[in-house]
Amino acid sequence: MRVLVRGCWGPRPARGARGVRSTPQWRAVARRGEQDGLGPRARKKPPWRVLFFGTDQFASETLQALHAARENKEEELIEKLEVVTVPSPSPKGLPVKRYAVQSRLPLHEWPHVGAGEYDVGVVASFGRLLSEALILKFPYGILNVHPSCLPRWRGPAPIIHTVLHGDAIAGVTIMQIRPKRFDVGPILKQETIPVPPKSTAKELEALLARLGANMLISVLKNLPESLNSGRQQPTEGVTYAPKISISTSCIRWEEQTAEQILRLDRAIGNIIPLQTVWMDHTIKLLDLVDVNSSVLADPKCIGQAVIPGAFVYHRQLHILLVRCKDGWIGVRSVMLKKTLTATDFYNGYLHLWYQTSTQAHPNQCRFQTLRLPTEQQQRKKMVAVQQTVH
Repeated sequence: MRVLVRGCWGPRPARGARGVRSTPQWRAVARRGEQDGLGPRARKKPPWRVLFFGTDQFASETLQALHAARENKEEELIEKLEVVTVPSPSPKGLPVKRYAVQSRLPLHEWPHVGAGEYDVGVVASFGRLLSEALILKFPYGILNVHPSCLPRWRGPAPIIHTVLHGDAIAGVTIMQIRPKRFDVGPILKQETIPVPPKSTAKELEALLARLGANMLISVLKNLPESLNSGRQQPTEGVTYAPKISISTSCIRWEEQTAEQILRLDRAIGNIIPLQTVWMDHTIKLLDLVDVNSSVLADPKCIGQAVIPGAFVYHRQLHILLVRCKDGWIGVRSVMLKKTLTATDFYNGYLHLWYQTSTQAHPNQCRFQTLRLPTEQQQRKKMVAVQQTVH
C-alpha cells in the first residue's frame, strides 16, 4: 500500500560555499544494517523494538504476526511492540485498533507516535505522510509490506487494480521506505502467487495478507543481512494504482465488455456497489454473475434487447440479463429504494412498465450510464450555494 513521505530537509549550505556537498541523512538509513554504520542506540541482532503503523484488515494480519512473534519467548525476535493507527468515526475503530486494544498493545493515534526507542518501523496500509525526521528515528529505517510485485501497482490500491486489470500473478513486496517518493525504495523480499480464477479483491487480500505477514517475519529474523542485500526496483514495468472513486463504480454499458464489468464488480463491489440509471433513478447492482453461453443461445431470452444497457428478465434462472458492449452479464439482485431480487424487481417495476407501455420497444427500458458531476462542477455548485447563503 502507498506510504506518503514528506521531506524535512535540513538547512542548505551557505551561498558561495564551494566544495561543500552534504549527504542527505536518509541515505544513512540504508547502511545501518552494516555493523560499522550502526549508532550506539541500535541493536545489531534481535530481539527488536518495533513500532507498527496500520489501519485495515490487511494491516491487522501483519500486526497479529508481529504480536505472535513477541509472545514467542523461545525465538526472542521481538521484545517491544507498539502500534500507531489513525482516527476513525466508528466507535470500535479500525481493525488494527481493535486488535491492539484486544491484545493490550500500547496504542498511539496519529499524528502522535509515542516517545519510545525503537529499532525498526513497520508500515502496512497506513496511508499517511511519514516525515523524513520520523524515518530517521529508526536505526534500521521503516519497512513497508506492500501487496504487489513492485514496481507494478505502486500506490494506495494495488489489490483492487490487480483484480480490475485481470492480472494472472499477484504478490507481496517487503521494501524499505525512502523519503519524498512513493513505493520506490529497495526491495528486501518479494514473492508471487497465482491469482485464483474469479477471486474478489477481498479474497485476494486475505491471501496476500497472510503471505506478507510471513514474509515480514522472515525479513526481521535476518534484518541487517536483508537490508544489505536489498535491490533497487527496476525502471521497467512501472504501473500505478490510484485510489478508487465513486465514479469508478458507474458502469459504462457502451464502452465496457461483460468481462470488464464482472472484474470491476469483483474488484470494488464489496466497497462500492456498481451503479447505473434506470428511468431517471440511480440503481445499484448488487449480485453480478457470469452468464452461461447456453442461456444466450435461446433467442426467446434475448429477443430484441441488443442495445448496450438493455435487459430482460430470465424466468427460469430468476436473473436479469443485461447487454454490455460485448456480451451479457447476469444480475441477481438490485437496490432501488431497497434491496430487491431480480424477480421482485421484475414483479414490482418491470411488469408494471410493460403493462403501461404496451407499444414501447424493449430497448427503451434499459440501464444507462450514471454521469456524476466532475470535481470542478461540484466546486462551482458549492460556491453557488455559499453565495446564496450569504
